[in-house]
Amino acid sequence: MRRHLPLSLLAGVLPVIAMLSPALAATQESQMWITEMATIHASKDDLVTIDASQRARSDTGSGGEQFLARIALDHRVSPAVQVGGAIAYLKSEVDQELRFHQQVTLSKGIWQARTRMEERFFDNVDTASWRLRQRLQASVPLDRAKQWTMIAVTEFFFHLNRARPSDRTGLAVMRQQIGLRHPIGKNLDAQLLYMRQQTFREARPDVVAHIPWLTLSWRI
Repeated sequence: MRRHLPLSLLAGVLPVIAMLSPALAATQESQMWITEMATIHASKDDLVTIDASQRARSDTGSGGEQFLARIALDHRVSPAVQVGGAIAYLKSEVDQELRFHQQVTLSKGIWQARTRMEERFFDNVDTASWRLRQRLQASVPLDRAKQWTMIAVTEFFFHLNRARPSDRTGLAVMRQQIGLRHPIGKNLDAQLLYMRQQTFREARPDVVAHIPWLTLSWRI
C-alpha cells in the first residue's frame, strides 16, 4: 500500500489542479449522468461490453438531454495490451448519431492508458466527424481488501476535421474525473465520480460542465 501513495497523490492532484484553473469567461452548466454496464467474458481473451447512459443536461443549446447505447468487443493480445472496437447510437434533443470506434488500451499496475479513434455520423450532417481521444486513468486501492478504489482520470478529445461549422479542430474537449468504486453485490460494482468537462469553442466562451456520474457495472 505504501508504494502506491506517491502515485495516488499524483493521480488525485492533477485533476484538482486542472479544476482550479479557471476557464476564461467560460459558461458554467450542470449535468447528471447515469450509466448501466454489463461485461461478458466471451472467451479467455475476449470481453463484450454492453452499456447505456442517460445524460441530463441543462444546456439545451448544445443538444439537451442525451441517451447513448453501445456494444463493444475487446481482445487481449498480451497481459498489458487490449485492442477493440464498438458501435454506438446516441440520441439528443436536436440530432441522432451513429458512432464507431477502434481503440488500444495499455495497462500496468494502477495505470491504464487508452487511445481511441471515433467516426461519428450525424443525421443532419453529410460529412463524418473524426475524433481522437487520449485517456489516462489511475485506479488506487484504498484498503487491503480492495473494497474501495479511488479513480482519477484525465482525457483529451481532438477533432480531426470540421464536420459541422461549430466544430473546432485540434483540442476540443478536456475531462477530469475523480471518485470512488465499491462492490455493492455479487458481481455488481457502483462507481460515483465527479467530472469536470470543458468544451473549447472558437470566438465564443468555453463551456464548463460539472457532472456527478453514477455507473453500475455487472460482471457476467
